Amino acid sequence: MKTTAYFVALALVGVLGISTGCKKKEGTSQMTVKMVDAPGDFQQVNVEVLQVQVHHSTQGWINLPTVAGIYDLLTLQNDVSATLVNAGTLPSGDLQQFRLILGDENTVMVDSLYFPLATPSAQQSGLKINLNSNFAPNTQYEVVLDFDAEKSIVTQGNGSYSLKPVIRVLSVNPI
Repeated sequence: MKTTAYFVALALVGVLGISTGCKKKEGTSQMTVKMVDAPGDFQQVNVEVLQVQVHHSTQGWINLPTVAGIYDLLTLQNDVSATLVNAGTLPSGDLQQFRLILGDENTVMVDSLYFPLATPSAQQSGLKINLNSNFAPNTQYEVVLDFDAEKSIVTQGNGSYSLKPVIRVLSVNPI
């Protein structure tokens, strides 16, 4: 009888050990988001960023602590970047997309004159950028977004300008 009780206890300890050992790793990660640009033929391309969000596979859209402001994309060259999110904390796991919510203060300067940039879809639902990365617990990541101002500005037939953003994830690195 003692032998049977011993094996039952041993089996129970083994099952408990396996179930706790196979538990899904949970935790938080930190993310810094920076933005850069390549040279363009305009004097300024000013984009107002209101909010940066990330889509988590199980948590949905998460607002990150955004450094909101108006950024002249053409100043973000030659190793100069703008920090949009500085060490935002979020659940670890699969991050699928970014979303940049833009404001109304988007302009382009051509021949020393400012022109408004129409950005209808970006203001309503945000600019979506694929990320598709798995963030490990207790790790800080730096994500660099390349906002291509030259390809993003469209001259309309009536002389006005619109913003059709061309943005890609340039890098995702643990730091």
